[in-house]
Amino acid sequence: MDEGSVVDVVNLDFDTDEGSVVDVVYVDFEMDEGSVVDVVYMDFDMDEGADEGSVVDVVNVDFDMGILLRRHMGYRLITDALLSLQFLFLRRNLKAEDWRSAHLLSVISVPVTMLNPANSDTMPCEYLSLEVMERWIIIGFLLCHNSLNLDPTCLKLWKEAMQCSLCIELFRDEVIFHHKVAEELFSGMKGYSKRIADSKECREEATTKSGAVHRERRIFLRSAVKELSTILTEEPGLLGPKALFVFMALSFSRDEVSWLVRHAENITKTKTPEDYVDSNLAELLFVMEELRRLLHKFKKVIQRYFVTYLAHFDAVLLSETIQNLSVCPEEESVIMSSFVNSLASLNIKQVENNEKFDFRGFRLDWFRLQAYTSVAKTPLILKENQKLAMLMNTTVFHTRMLDSVEGLLAETANLTPFCFYPRLFERMFLLCSEESTQLPYLIAFPMTCAHFSSCIHDMCPEEYPVLQKRSTGLCNNFLDEITRQASNCMIELCYEQRNLSEKLLPKYTAQTISKAVKKKRKKPVSKKSEPSQEKPGTESQRKDRVIDTSMDKHHLTLTEYCVTINHVRELLVFDHIIVPNEYLTSQLEARLARAIMRLTGYNQATQEIAKPSEVLCGVKAFIGFIHSISHYVNIDVTRICKDVLLQQSQAVDANGDITLTTAYTNWYLESLLRQTSTGIIIHSPAARAFVTMPSENIQTFNAEEYSDISELQALAELIGPYGMKHLSEHLMWHITSQVNELKKLVVENMDILAQVKSNLQKPDIMTQFAKRLTSSDNVLKRMTIIGVILNFRAMAQEALRDVLSGHIPFLMGSIQLLSGIITPDTSTKDFLAICELTSAAGASCQVDPALLIALSNQRNEASPEEDYRLTNLLMIYVAVSLPTLASDATSEYNQEHEGHRNNIHCTAKAINEIAAALYTIHGKDIQAHLKEFLMFASMSLLQIGQETDKLLVKNRESVFLILYMLVEDSPFLEMDMLEPIFPYALLRNAFREVYRPVMLTTG
Repeated sequence: MDEGSVVDVVNLDFDTDEGSVVDVVYVDFEMDEGSVVDVVYMDFDMDEGADEGSVVDVVNVDFDMGILLRRHMGYRLITDALLSLQFLFLRRNLKAEDWRSAHLLSVISVPVTMLNPANSDTMPCEYLSLEVMERWIIIGFLLCHNSLNLDPTCLKLWKEAMQCSLCIELFRDEVIFHHKVAEELFSGMKGYSKRIADSKECREEATTKSGAVHRERRIFLRSAVKELSTILTEEPGLLGPKALFVFMALSFSRDEVSWLVRHAENITKTKTPEDYVDSNLAELLFVMEELRRLLHKFKKVIQRYFVTYLAHFDAVLLSETIQNLSVCPEEESVIMSSFVNSLASLNIKQVENNEKFDFRGFRLDWFRLQAYTSVAKTPLILKENQKLAMLMNTTVFHTRMLDSVEGLLAETANLTPFCFYPRLFERMFLLCSEESTQLPYLIAFPMTCAHFSSCIHDMCPEEYPVLQKRSTGLCNNFLDEITRQASNCMIELCYEQRNLSEKLLPKYTAQTISKAVKKKRKKPVSKKSEPSQEKPGTESQRKDRVIDTSMDKHHLTLTEYCVTINHVRELLVFDHIIVPNEYLTSQLEARLARAIMRLTGYNQATQEIAKPSEVLCGVKAFIGFIHSISHYVNIDVTRICKDVLLQQSQAVDANGDITLTTAYTNWYLESLLRQTSTGIIIHSPAARAFVTMPSENIQTFNAEEYSDISELQALAELIGPYGMKHLSEHLMWHITSQVNELKKLVVENMDILAQVKSNLQKPDIMTQFAKRLTSSDNVLKRMTIIGVILNFRAMAQEALRDVLSGHIPFLMGSIQLLSGIITPDTSTKDFLAICELTSAAGASCQVDPALLIALSNQRNEASPEEDYRLTNLLMIYVAVSLPTLASDATSEYNQEHEGHRNNIHCTAKAINEIAAALYTIHGKDIQAHLKEFLMFASMSLLQIGQETDKLLVKNRESVFLILYMLVEDSPFLEMDMLEPIFPYALLRNAFREVYRPVMLTTG
């Protein structure tokens, strides 16, 4: 080992501090003259052991800073300090091939020495930053530039440093292009033309080769540090003997990351741009974070090892070394004795009792001893006792492993430069996120943001909010992007599962069944070949496992994203605790809600929508896969599914987008129910659905595919009780609109209706007045619309009841029993409360609470008597208008569907429900008023028997059936009440007539 390398170890702390001082002198161009003079004075005094008299003269006169630097900074002390870096710098500044051949950082290259402690004569220098040494050498020799002309060794070392990079860091994101600075400095001096040529040569060398060199280093470090991290994770006991390797790996990696950051931001024009980007940087950052995590996680393992090492090895060896010193003054002897005593007093119980170690005084005494033994004319010269210096520096490292691991990490693994290059940091993240092999390591970027809090200083409190906002913003952006991509991958897999599930739907079996039937009947195969349909399950049959399907790729990508999200439970960025899993939860909720809505294929312009059963099948596939995600990542998938599905039962979701409830409510109202008034769609009691009637030149959907009991049950499953309530509220709004219009018609004909009411016992006169009523057709049409809506609501309620009975049978049984406790003495308030509860569960009630509430909001509070009178006249208006239906050609009764073509059979439901709700509002006897309605209706219908014009009574029997339906559907009426006022023989004849067999003839 040469003399220069000895200085590394002997005066390590002094040399390090002096190098930092040189940095400060150069960086602070506006530093006051006194500070510079102090530095010069200290250099001379330590070197010569006496004051420099000329310094006093310099201080007392006005001087030029450059003259002072040129005069004093060339002293041997600074030059020797820089030359002391030669051995270390050249050893560290090697190519990746040299590192690889030397098995650098490898714990298992020589298995026999795996448990041996990692030691070095220059222990603290092993993890000294190469970037710092480079900066010291470049700036130091620019200040002591005379040495470059006088000493070839200095020139060689300076040129080596100048070839490493194109710019060096001054402070944070402030850099200097040192080649340009050197050329400008030397251009104004005589005899430095060769140095200008050397600088240009070094710049060319750095431009052409440094990028590739550092790229290969990063490639080597990724594999070497990952291997080290893997071994230490499996065997954490090796963290004790191999702790030096950990800090070397962190320091080397940090230097390469810092170099890449500086050059990627500041070197924009280059022929080799690939040297300044790294799509695999995430992996290097990740393994650095892993090493940090291991040091924190196994802190006690490390402490137990080094407590034992210090007490039973370092203390003994240090005691022997001190005793063998030829000269040891009293003051130095006291200090060294305290070293031995401090180390010998250590024991394992201190670790077990969680005692806090503090060796700052120990290290300060060592610094003081270096000062005592480094000045001129000292009896104990540290340079002549290299063994003591090496042992003490090693011991200091061991003490730092007990009380200052965080300090070592700050020196070796500081990634704060990213804080001052936010755009570059984001670009690097996006570049890595496009590389599939880097997906498991993307969490390193938000983890790096946790380091940025070390940038702040108590002397600069104004920086705190700025850096805090920047750090948390970057962390949020990274986690948002990671979880967004992960949730997108999950949704893609949901669609894949939905496609597989869709193949099992009954509609896709038609082709298979058709082929089987033809084969059984031995029918000839059609020459026109049909496209063969892939059977479910064929996707799992593979001849070669190497072939990846789309689902395989998505699963692999999802696994990698989940690995990175699962890596840390929470991050502490400044004062903010950030939980990555919560980001994924919020992203997944939003995207799952939108994906479920896309299943409907709802188009408001064309009123297209998927059948509820198909959507339900897709949703079940979605939810099934989402539940399986818990095997990948630790999130509450049950909560996610509940929140998303609950939002679908509301009008809008958390993001303000429409939901399944809104889409299907709009579609059933605007598409299905609206077309019932045109005769295209009719309500079929036989099919318990709405049915599309065949018609020429009109293309429409099949209503029965959307409104049968299975589809409505699927709808109830999708939107739940809350969604069905929302649907009911919109249905009630349409009913109240129709009732308001009916009341307006009553007001227009109020006088005539009063005459009709007063002539109930005079059928002929009543009929004459009834013929004078205007808008009878309009009244019946609106009542039909109300009836259609109420029938649809009844079907929806029945479907809801069936669904809830399957999910909560015991609770449903209790709810249905509530209807049995209602008595005539039950108060109106309790009656309505019970009705609301049972109706919310889908059970039927004597009075529809939703209709009751909707109509009560329209009640005329100013004159309730007038409102009651309008209600009575409205019922009379409907009753006396029924005969007009007999002349309508579309009033024909359909045997197959057990209903009328124009849906007038729905008026029975409308009359019962409207009468019950309105008379409950007014507190009147519902049964009595319905009996009165039957009297008016029967009188009016009996009068059409006297008509001679067959066109006016064409569908008389079909209309008669409305009275039967009215009594059959009403909870307040019975057939015995109808018999006295409308002979049952007429109903029997009507049934016989409408169910008369239809004779089919063939031409």
